[in-house]
Amino acid sequence: MRVDGEPLGRLSELLVETAFAAHTYHQPTIGYMSDLEAITRTDAEAFFRDHYVPASMVTAIVGDVHPATLIPLLDARFGRIPARPPAPPLRTVEPPQTAARTVTLVDPAQPQLLVSYHRPAVTDRDDPVFEAIDDVLTGGRSSRLYRALVRDQKLAVEVESFSGMPGEKYPNLWTVAAAPAIGVPADRLLAAIDRELERLARQDVSDAELAKFRARARAALVRTLGSNQGLATELAHYQILYGDWRELFREVDRFDRVTKADIRRIASTVLTPANRTVATLVTAAETAPPAPPAAPLGSAPQPPPTPPGAAPPPPAVPPPAGEPPPPGRSEGER
Repeated sequence: MRVDGEPLGRLSELLVETAFAAHTYHQPTIGYMSDLEAITRTDAEAFFRDHYVPASMVTAIVGDVHPATLIPLLDARFGRIPARPPAPPLRTVEPPQTAARTVTLVDPAQPQLLVSYHRPAVTDRDDPVFEAIDDVLTGGRSSRLYRALVRDQKLAVEVESFSGMPGEKYPNLWTVAAAPAIGVPADRLLAAIDRELERLARQDVSDAELAKFRARARAALVRTLGSNQGLATELAHYQILYGDWRELFREVDRFDRVTKADIRRIASTVLTPANRTVATLVTAAETAPPAPPAAPLGSAPQPPPTPPGAAPPPPAVPPPAGEPPPPGRSEGER
């Protein structure tokens, strides 16, 4: 309901269903309404037994703790869970997209535009390149898409870009999300986004843009690790994704290795029309009440209804034979 209850959630769900044809990302996380209505306790317990197994668990401990005291406690608590084999690996791989796809949602809500491209998983060596593209295009008020769409051309009221739709463990979607300004059609906004993406593929970013990305990426990583909870979360996250928590501390090196040529290469090979899925939310027009049926041709107009308590008007008296009808009456009304 959190997804279906929000217009942007409904649009995002349609986008993912359209972009993925084979991979399980095509399916909503919690399934469809028919799944929720049909699932039984036996089904839920079987799923839990298959997937919530010790082999899939990662525990990260951060803070002023004594391992010699804490680890025996963890063993006593979690060691009682019986060992079971991990769930089988996912075998279905999304085939390359070879033609542009579009989907439109007509909804009584503000217009929205989502433009998505298939990209590799977060563990791919090019993941930092997509982070650099995000920073160049939508990283603050000095970014390219904000200046072009919001500040200068006033085609949108907000714009952002991000990866990880609907997840990041497997190949996913890099997305530009924009809210059109009042009266701006989606195709005009899409054309403006395309111009900036084409520019990114043709021309190198500036030294200042690349330096800004590296500085902001380092600062964001340091802020994430500024608390025990943040550090524990990131350690567990990297252990699950990479199989090695030490990859967290190699992230800065990956930021520094991003080059202008990398950005141009991704823009020209990934951000292409054939690899794109566009989802548009079009505001539904208000439906006007139906007009009353027209009177048959040649019939007399109907008098207005008599107010309550008033005497009805006298009936119309036809004119004597041979006299013309009164003004405003046609020959057929005699």
